[in-house]
Amino acid sequence: MLKALVTDVDGTITDRRRRINTAAVEAVRTLVDAGIEVVLASGNTVCFMDGLCKMVGTDGTIIGENGGVYRRGFSGTLRIPGDQKTCLSAFEVLNDYFARKDIELELFGAQYRFADVAFARNIDADEARMVIRDRHLPVRVLDTGFAIHIQALGVNKGTAMRELAGEMGLRPAEMLAIGDSENDIEMLEVAGIGVAVANAPALTRTAADWVAGGTYGDGFVEAVKKYYPDLFSR
Repeated sequence: MLKALVTDVDGTITDRRRRINTAAVEAVRTLVDAGIEVVLASGNTVCFMDGLCKMVGTDGTIIGENGGVYRRGFSGTLRIPGDQKTCLSAFEVLNDYFARKDIELELFGAQYRFADVAFARNIDADEARMVIRDRHLPVRVLDTGFAIHIQALGVNKGTAMRELAGEMGLRPAEMLAIGDSENDIEMLEVAGIGVAVANAPALTRTAADWVAGGTYGDGFVEAVKKYYPDLFSR
């Protein structure tokens, strides 16, 4: 029995413009009402996630900043396995590099972040990875399709999911994970069942146990109905 669902947000329960899919919200509420724990897992900030949890109807259990932070319930202690100092140092290296090409990197919500760095997608992520690799910096560059993130090595949604599962009294094998991006790969691999929605890139689809036929929030709803059929056949 899958006792918990861990789901990405942008591109998984939204459309391509980050508008929430109302059918996905209804599906989440059905799970919550049935006693299935739902964890929102995202690259977004904690304050963003808190508001989203309240609107969607979950208990505030989150994975944020691509695994850089996690928390069990609204009243739980915020855990910060990420290393923001290292990420900011790497960002300055990238900022200097791209400034020489007359490109300014636009930080997203830096004052609200505890662990990683996020900025606008106005550069080539592969070029940023090349810079990081050439300078042997202990971070990785993630392109979520909505922002570019810098995260410390060894920190991801999968590592946070393992730790969070322990706090929830669950094994990762008892969890279903759904995502759409490269920052979801480890989460899909750690979960008992990992699902990619159809808009996911090839590497993410390969990491999944099953790929939904639908894209974005429609694919999410399809997956939830597949793995919790009893809840949606009434």
